[in-house]
Amino acid sequence: MKRVTLIVLDSLGVGQLPDAEKYGDAGADTLGHIVDHNPDFQIPNLHRLGFGNIQGAADGRLRVETPTGAFGKLGELSRGKDTITGHWEIAGLETKTPFKTYPDGFPPAFIAAFEDKIGRKCLGNYPASGTEIIEQLGPEHEATGNPIVYTSADSVFQIAANIEVIPLAELYEICQTARELLTGDWACGRVIARPYVLKDGKRIRTSDRRDYAVSPGAETVLDKVKKVGKTVFAIGKISDIFNGQGVTQSVHTEDNMDGVDRTIEALGDTFDGFIFTNLVDFDSKYGHRRDPEGYGKAIMEFDGRLPEIIDAMKNGDILIICADHGNDPVHTGWDHTREYVPVLIYGDGIKGGVDLGIRSSFADIGATIAEYLDTEPTAIGESFLKEIR
Repeated sequence: MKRVTLIVLDSLGVGQLPDAEKYGDAGADTLGHIVDHNPDFQIPNLHRLGFGNIQGAADGRLRVETPTGAFGKLGELSRGKDTITGHWEIAGLETKTPFKTYPDGFPPAFIAAFEDKIGRKCLGNYPASGTEIIEQLGPEHEATGNPIVYTSADSVFQIAANIEVIPLAELYEICQTARELLTGDWACGRVIARPYVLKDGKRIRTSDRRDYAVSPGAETVLDKVKKVGKTVFAIGKISDIFNGQGVTQSVHTEDNMDGVDRTIEALGDTFDGFIFTNLVDFDSKYGHRRDPEGYGKAIMEFDGRLPEIIDAMKNGDILIICADHGNDPVHTGWDHTREYVPVLIYGDGIKGGVDLGIRSSFADIGATIAEYLDTEPTAIGESFLKEIR
């Protein structure tokens, strides 16, 4: 039996890419700034795998002498710094034209068409922090029933609603309507449902988020693994990111720890193939909210669960840990940052202490998975399997 478990620590970048300034991200360093703001930062299990030995990671403050895993960092070949671009490149697909963004809000013609379809007016329609806009516009939304819509520096159309005002099923239908409209001149990478509840006077987003993405324009490593009859188990928002393409089994998750639980459960099953997990809280709860202390605690919480993941692995299992972009919690604004991402590899037959250096594409991960699982090679990416076995 051969399996690869790939866990994406959503947004945990390890320092600015050479072109970061073009994206307004000069000086971004998600991991380094988290370490700066957490004097008691301790991640012994990630340390043992070599996380702190990655070139430039946290300025070398986390190095260990004898890592048990292979390690390195990856540059981004694609244009952009968003979730879809990052995950698609990890899976072997380059995004040459960045997804369209809407820094001034979505066009009036689209908003009019959308309102006509859903039978409700919209509130907002400008770039905003999701937690801030529901506080600002929540009272009007709750009084009128009109949904809150907003965007960011990414190609996203986000729709927020109190589920006591717009029930969850209706919110999902509204998002599906937006997804159908947002093509052509109104192209958009993702529509995101952002449900919340009002509790003790505070508006709190629930775990019922759903992402409605465009489909990949070509095959990814998910498709290739599925084509050879193996399982592709998507955990968290992975199925949404790939619009279900190449996925054979999926489960949504409530938070990071639920994602870890679901990953361990999947490892307990017996099948050949690919477990692909996204842990979104790092990004949504701490990066976007510019909370370096909370981000640090979340990494430490994951680190505490890492031995359980490793203990659940079987002969022939390989674990890969990476990220999909940065989201520096001390950077200006509240959006993603253009950064290198880490890669750690551990498992059956993997040599410890191998430094993969600085590689040119996230797609090297997908290429390695394809080679290990005996599928067709991915369109881009260079496998590092021979270097680590």
